Amino acid sequence: MLVAKSSPTAARLEDASSSSQCFAIKGDNPLIWPLLTLLQRSNRSWKVHHLAAALQEKGLMRELDTDPQKALFKQNFLLMNALFELQAMLLPGSYLQTKAMEIQIFRIPPINLDSQLSQDDALRAYYLDWQHYDTCPDIIQEMLESFWQRYEDYIGTRHNALPKRQALEVFELAQDASDREIRKQWRKLALQWHPDRDGGDAAQFKRVCEAWQTLRESR
Repeated sequence: MLVAKSSPTAARLEDASSSSQCFAIKGDNPLIWPLLTLLQRSNRSWKVHHLAAALQEKGLMRELDTDPQKALFKQNFLLMNALFELQAMLLPGSYLQTKAMEIQIFRIPPINLDSQLSQDDALRAYYLDWQHYDTCPDIIQEMLESFWQRYEDYIGTRHNALPKRQALEVFELAQDASDREIRKQWRKLALQWHPDRDGGDAAQFKRVCEAWQTLRESR
C-alpha cells in the first residue's frame, strides 16, 4: 500500500493552528478530545450535525445562542475549529478527513495528502481564526472554559488535584515554561494517552487533564 510522505502542506498545518487568534492556553478548544473519542470508536464517516448531536447527548455541548441561526453557526464553527486542530495533531500518523458531510479518521494518510489538504486551505484558515466567531475574546474564553468544565466532569477528573509545580512535572516542563510550550506539550501528551488511541491509558489521560486544568487556571 502506498503511504503519503511528509508534505509541505501537512507541515504548515501546525503553523496555521498556532497562529489562530485565540492562542492563549485558556483558549484551547475542549471539543477536540470528545470528538477524537467519537471518531476513533467508529469505522464510518460522520456528518457535522451528527457529531453535534452526539456531544449534546453526552452533555458536552450546550445551546450557544437564543437565535437559532446564530446558534447553528456557532455550533458549526466550534466543531470545525476543533476538527481542523485535530487534523493537524494527528498527522503524519493518520489523516482526519474534514468534509462537513464525510468526517472520518483514516489510519493511513492518502498518497495525494498534499492535494487533499490544500483543497481546504481557505476553509481551514477561516475556522482557525476566532475573529470569525463574531464575539469578544473574553466571551470566547468563558465559553471554552465552560466546555472544559463539562468535559472534565464527564471523564471524572478532580478539580485542583495538582499544584502548579507538580503539574509542570507531569508535563515534563521547567517551572518557567512558556504558554506555547505548555500548550504544545498538553496536546502531545493528551494525544499520546487518550484512551481511544493505540497505547492510550485512561488513568494517564486523566492525570494529564488535571495538570492541564491547573496550568490553565494559573495563567
